Amino acid sequence: MSEVVYDAGALIAADRNDREFWADHKVRLQRGIIPAVPAPVVAQVSRSPRQASLRRLLRGCEVVPLDEAGAHRVGSVLARASSTDLADGAVVDAASAEAMIVTSDRPDISRLLDAIGSTATIVDV
Repeated sequence: MSEVVYDAGALIAADRNDREFWADHKVRLQRGIIPAVPAPVVAQVSRSPRQASLRRLLRGCEVVPLDEAGAHRVGSVLARASSTDLADGAVVDAASAEAMIVTSDRPDISRLLDAIGSTATIVDV
């Protein structure tokens, strides 16, 4: 479970060189906080080897693989919220109860957090 988890919106902000996002990311790294990015989120955003900013961001993150046990946990999260968004489910699964989830998809992430009773914080990007 991670302290900070990036959803697709965070990766897209990095890929678009959003200055505010990059400044926040730099502060996290300076504080020793390594953001987690679930592998399904990387798959959702990765489109080309020319996405240099995306790859630079991922070098400063922990990409969390989705193994069989994780897939079952994510499936359970999705079932509780009657959702099918694998990437969002993986984000919520990767976050600790006290985590900060950086996303552009507050409504869907909120619904998943509510379904599992998590108190994780959502930060809009």
